[in-house]
Amino acid sequence: MTTPTKPTPPDPREKVRTFPTTPGVYLMKDGQGRVIYVGKAVNLRSRASSYFTEAAAIERRTAELVTQIRDIDFLEADSEVDALLMEARLIKDIQPTFNQELKDDKTFPYLEIFIREDFPRVEFTRTPQNRGTKLYGPFTNAKKLRGTIAVLQKIFRFRTCTLDIEDGDERWRWFRPCLLHSINQCTAPCNLRISKEDYRRDIARLRMFLDGKKARLLTDMRKEMEQASASLQFEKAVRLRDQLHLLESMNLRGDLEEHVQPEVFYIDPKKGVAGLKQIFKLEHPPRRIEGVDIAHLGGGETVASLVQFIDGMPFKSGYKRYKIRTVAGVDDFAAIHEVVARRLDRLRNEGESFPDILLIDGGKGQLSSAMAAMRALEIDPPFTISLAKREEEVYVPGEEEPRRLSRHSYGLRLLQYVRDEAHRFAQHYHHILRSKSTLGE
Repeated sequence: MTTPTKPTPPDPREKVRTFPTTPGVYLMKDGQGRVIYVGKAVNLRSRASSYFTEAAAIERRTAELVTQIRDIDFLEADSEVDALLMEARLIKDIQPTFNQELKDDKTFPYLEIFIREDFPRVEFTRTPQNRGTKLYGPFTNAKKLRGTIAVLQKIFRFRTCTLDIEDGDERWRWFRPCLLHSINQCTAPCNLRISKEDYRRDIARLRMFLDGKKARLLTDMRKEMEQASASLQFEKAVRLRDQLHLLESMNLRGDLEEHVQPEVFYIDPKKGVAGLKQIFKLEHPPRRIEGVDIAHLGGGETVASLVQFIDGMPFKSGYKRYKIRTVAGVDDFAAIHEVVARRLDRLRNEGESFPDILLIDGGKGQLSSAMAAMRALEIDPPFTISLAKREEEVYVPGEEEPRRLSRHSYGLRLLQYVRDEAHRFAQHYHHILRSKSTLGE
């Protein structure tokens, strides 16, 4: 009696052509059926096929892997976020040979939840704590992890700040929430606007999603929404409805990197904020900093940018662009005057607070123009300074000579980051408008 032979698996080069074009993870196997590599993809067919090209066969990072692939499978995901999380879970559980660098290299990023805090915060980290936190990862792509955190924060509205918030401490009732609360990306436990129980319930939902229990989470949330509606808790029901909608439409959100904050951060944001408080003898740490820069188009058209930093970190949702309306030709001073006037007048009219620091890109002349705009509005100005790029000198109202801060100052590094980000954003707007002009749009 002959022993039946195992069927020969199909050629993986041919197999990948049948893969769907949806997000998911792919699992590469050796001749014994062992998973040797796990990867994620926005488009499974396109990404998996890239391993069976001449370039992949000679590329240092993939050459050895390609020689050992005998089979390949896939698991579909609802979105790129789901695929990213699924990849991390599978790598952690299976520990494939060609993913071992994730286990051995401590520089790969994690998502970390500080579960022992009354109001647990969520962080991106490359140096996780040894205890007291829940870790997810490691992840293969830092930028996409940052994008994932940004997307999930819009749904579960958790905090990412480092404030030490204790439940029942009445001092927090007088604390000013950051703008994340204003745009519904945080429930503001720093101002006790959510109970400890409700906040931790949101974190529990986040953990269910991160653990791959999305279907069960959606079912539980629908039941909770119906119960809230039946008991006339309409505000709670509406919030659950909105969260459900965001979770169900996550696959429509596009490339994760569109949600990413700038990835490289050159300073310690907490030390930068503390440094500015000390340098300028401010009463409180400058939690919100806004930076203004001007850019010129060909033909004399002028544009401006305003960037916003919260707790020393760039906050992209607070970025704004301006077309200069009242200035003919190239006149930086007049353009600064207009932008500052428009920004502060709008904040005043809408009952919003002014920034803790308003940073102007330029020297003494630009600073004088900004201060003149505030006098014209007859407002009590926020603390306003300018930073001149050539010598990195800081101009302060009322001081004849500029301040020259230490090149190693955390405060100066933060100001430079704000200034450079404002310049980058202004130039980006400049290029957009120039492209539209070139194309006749």
